[in-house]
This record gives sequence, structure tokens and C-alpha cells, in this order.
Amino acid sequence: MAMKRLTRQRKAVLDVVQKARNHPDAAWIYQEVRKIVPSISLGTVYRTLEALVSEGQIAVLARAGEATRYDANPVPHHHLICERCGEIVDLEVELPELLTPARAAYPELAIHEAKVEFRGLCPACRQTLRS
Repeated sequence: MAMKRLTRQRKAVLDVVQKARNHPDAAWIYQEVRKIVPSISLGTVYRTLEALVSEGQIAVLARAGEATRYDANPVPHHHLICERCGEIVDLEVELPELLTPARAAYPELAIHEAKVEFRGLCPACRQTLRS
């Protein structure tokens, strides 16, 4: 998909996602963008996020039962989910190739992607437990 024109609203949404370190959801992004563009609607934020994802400028973190969150880093990478506070931490680790053995074991399935999610404690929660 061709990149759309960088309007003030679009730039504000992209800037907020890129500056956030918390893998925010659309409601949080909306509240932050309203500080820059007070007249923006929640619908515009959702449409802009969808466009940015489809253009590969940001990535989606979707987990069952939770609000969709957005990642400023569109390059495939893994995450650690803090079991105590829910923070999502980016992990840049190499893993063995998982698709080939899964496809071989289940030829009746059309497997397109493998995602690995690590669970543990973020630095802040780990420090709190040490204190």
C-alpha cells in the first residue's frame, strides 16, 4: 500500500506511538494525540493506526482478551510480558526457526507465522521484589 499524505493528525499519531515506551493501546494514544490536535476524533485515531500498520510503519500486538496495543518497532521481534504489572518489554533475541518443523508436523494446516512470548518480570517489578 502506498504511504498516505502526512497530515498533521497522522504525524501526531505516528509521533505519539514512536515516543511511547509502553506499547500503548488506541485509547491512550487518543488521549496523548488530543494534547497536540484537540479536535481529533477517536475514529480518526483508529483509522490512522490501521493505515500505519498496513503501511508497515508500526506493528500490532494483539493478545486474546486484551486491548490491541501498538509497537513503534515494525521489525519482527519478541516480547517479555511482565507477570506482575503487565509491562511489555522488547527482546532482540535469535530463536531457532520454528515454521519448518511445525509445517512438517502439521501438513494439513497453512501455518503462516510463529510468535514467541516470554513471561517474567520487568526491571521495576524485579527490583521491587528484591527490596
